[in-house]
Amino acid sequence: MDKISDDASIAYQDFLHAFPEYRLTWTLDTLRRSDYRRLDTTGEVYADYMGGAIYPESLVHVHTEFLDRSVLGNTHSISNSSSLSLKGTNEARAAVLSFFRASPDEYAVIFTNNATGALKLVGESYPFAGDSTYVLLVDSHNSVHGIREFAAHRGAKVSYIPSTSTGGFEPEIAKEMLLKCRPRSAPCLFAMTAQSNITNTKNPLSMMEHAKSLGYHTLLDAAALAATSAISLSDHPVDAMDISFYKMFGFPTGVGALIAKKSFLKQLKRPWFAGGTVSLVQVPGNIMTRAHELHEQFEDGTINYLTLPAVTDGLTFLSAYLPFLPLRLSSLVHYLTGSLSQLRHDTTGTPVVRILSAKPSRRLKSVGDQSDTGSIVSIVFLSPSGEILPNGFIDYVAAKLSISLRTGCMCNPGGAAAMLDFKEDMEQLFEGATLQDLERAVGRQLGVVRISLGLVSNFQDVWTIVRFAGLFADDKTRGKLWGHYKDDGVGRAL
Repeated sequence: MDKISDDASIAYQDFLHAFPEYRLTWTLDTLRRSDYRRLDTTGEVYADYMGGAIYPESLVHVHTEFLDRSVLGNTHSISNSSSLSLKGTNEARAAVLSFFRASPDEYAVIFTNNATGALKLVGESYPFAGDSTYVLLVDSHNSVHGIREFAAHRGAKVSYIPSTSTGGFEPEIAKEMLLKCRPRSAPCLFAMTAQSNITNTKNPLSMMEHAKSLGYHTLLDAAALAATSAISLSDHPVDAMDISFYKMFGFPTGVGALIAKKSFLKQLKRPWFAGGTVSLVQVPGNIMTRAHELHEQFEDGTINYLTLPAVTDGLTFLSAYLPFLPLRLSSLVHYLTGSLSQLRHDTTGTPVVRILSAKPSRRLKSVGDQSDTGSIVSIVFLSPSGEILPNGFIDYVAAKLSISLRTGCMCNPGGAAAMLDFKEDMEQLFEGATLQDLERAVGRQLGVVRISLGLVSNFQDVWTIVRFAGLFADDKTRGKLWGHYKDDGVGRAL
């Protein structure tokens, strides 16, 4: 056994002594050996689960075998091949409802390209009017922010609930804003991110119920939350919720869903129609009759019928392991944040990294417990003098060491501005401004280094990331890495 393996083994034993509850999640180690062998054979340390989960080999094999023995046709026909496709599609809808504990009598599933597509369906169809208000969080994904364009186009107001310095919001401030903007003569929409994709905050689902009591329609962005946490629409009913399956179990990509109350869907007004969404169209003329089934009215053209059976299998797969995941991630996140916080520069004794994202307030001890935050650690790397090192430099070194992470603002400008404290610069933006303009105003590259853990993250992954961060603590090592970075031309380009 070489020195690195010896060090890893010793560190692992120390970790288990500090976090004995980690042993309760041993089934995820078995899963990694059986379904994710390529992680260890390639030596890739994957820490971008928020960008996309890694698909399990078994799911791809099962689906490939299904395709090999099946003849599938467009669901808009009544042939045998079409009937088989329709059967698989209906099974997928039922599986989604079951997974999220949504009553089939109350909810419908609309398949989309991704979570963004689901959000756009709501935005373009919601009956905004002059007296309407669209209320949302500053700490939201751009796909949630984008709905404000539809609202403004119809003369509706847009109101933001401010973010704390670590993301999320203060419940009392949110309640005041919701009360101030509550519906009076026109429908109003409240959109809430269940879990931030950059600040790591989890927001209380009870806020959706509070908004509902004030008369709002409620839209829950669950794209980040659904991969690691159980969501029950029976316990926390909302009018609509978006998800992306590739974030949950990695395959298939290009398929998401809008899970919405049928009563809510009936109030939406689509601005156009397409193949599959109508049963009769007068040509020439202006008469059009929507399809009978509600979900058909929102699924433009032909759905991805070849991959939808994989959604059923993927949800079954995830159901077996999801109960163990919060406990494992709790142990890993606590170890990671604790280890990163202890790193110091060898020349000055100053911190190597600054953790900006929300940290969990408690450590989980039992299978089935749920954490109060996600499994994201957003950081910036610091020079010995305390200046933020360029994200491009961190990206460069990580790629050289086969570590997959992500840098930038993660399509969440509000959360990034709150954590990095450039809210005032954001307020000074002018029409047509670019990211480069904003970075010039702030005086540095914007964004964070995001480490996001997921289904088969293990101690070895986190230990390797801590060792990677430790490289920047050594003055000579950091200098050599910077030299390689500049010599490759990447640094000069940035």
